[in-house]
Amino acid sequence: MVKEETIRQLLEEIGEDPNREGLKRTPERVAQAYDFLTRGYQEDPRTIINDALFTEENKEMVVVRDIDFYSLCEHHMLPFFGKCHVAYIPDHKIVGLSKLARVVELFSRRLQVQERMTKQIADTVEEVLEPLGVGVVMEAVHLCMQMRGVEKQNSVAVTSHMLGSFRHSPETRAEFLNLIHSSAGRGV
Repeated sequence: MVKEETIRQLLEEIGEDPNREGLKRTPERVAQAYDFLTRGYQEDPRTIINDALFTEENKEMVVVRDIDFYSLCEHHMLPFFGKCHVAYIPDHKIVGLSKLARVVELFSRRLQVQERMTKQIADTVEEVLEPLGVGVVMEAVHLCMQMRGVEKQNSVAVTSHMLGSFRHSPETRAEFLNLIHSSAGRGV
């Protein structure tokens, strides 16, 4: 829980008057915003998935692409945001599709680096579903690269984590990458 007094002190440190009209409620609003933006620490990803597991004899790839996410970079506490694509090949267990988006949301609502978050999502799906393979690709814009430092406005960071058949089978990996980058089905 972020304390309002901490935000008040920060405002004073940067040379602002936290008592001026426009800033009087800012410590409260910022504290609430950070509580919201970091709420992923309060949830267990395994609990999210376990509530929606089903037995199914499907061994074909399941893909949920274009999952929007917003996170905070742990190095500068500035936002980064983009799309996450999650796929798995079931081995007798499937999960409600919305639960994959909820796992992405949970890990994005923590102080993060994109590389770790990509791995955390893949590892969680693998641990709970025990599928034949898992693939996660994340594409993100980092404000710490756009607003400060190198100030590169059009840079996009892409990370991936492949497990099981997605790692060992070039065909499986290629099918996944083709599905997430094809225009077929966009805007369905």
